[in-house]
Amino acid sequence: MIGRLNHVAIAVKDLAAATAVYRDTLGGKVSEPHAIPEHGVTVVFVELPNTKIELLQPLGEASPIAAFLEKNPAGGVHHVCYEVADIIAARDQLKAAGARVLGNGDPKIGAHGKPVLFLHPKDFLGTLTELEQA
Repeated sequence: MIGRLNHVAIAVKDLAAATAVYRDTLGGKVSEPHAIPEHGVTVVFVELPNTKIELLQPLGEASPIAAFLEKNPAGGVHHVCYEVADIIAARDQLKAAGARVLGNGDPKIGAHGKPVLFLHPKDFLGTLTELEQA
């Protein structure tokens, strides 16, 4: 079912400082910041030859990233994202197997303009998992 690793998301308090680490210290190619109000985040993508790193900063106090940073003040890995060929078929197969899909179960449009779903971390070895339509 899962395909290519699309990205690893890292929650950060200071997006500009985190971007500088990836751009200036590690020599990465980084995107411009992009606000995604419907997800409560501002993101920057670091392009790698085989995947991406997504840097997430809270956009407002109600952001799920703000809650994550309260529990993890230094930031850290927030989720991993895998591509799937058919997000609805993947959702239905996972739900039939007992996995919990977060929210109402309907895909939302993610940072890449494609449908995404999140899966409960307790069902996936303590890791919040995002699925993105390939």
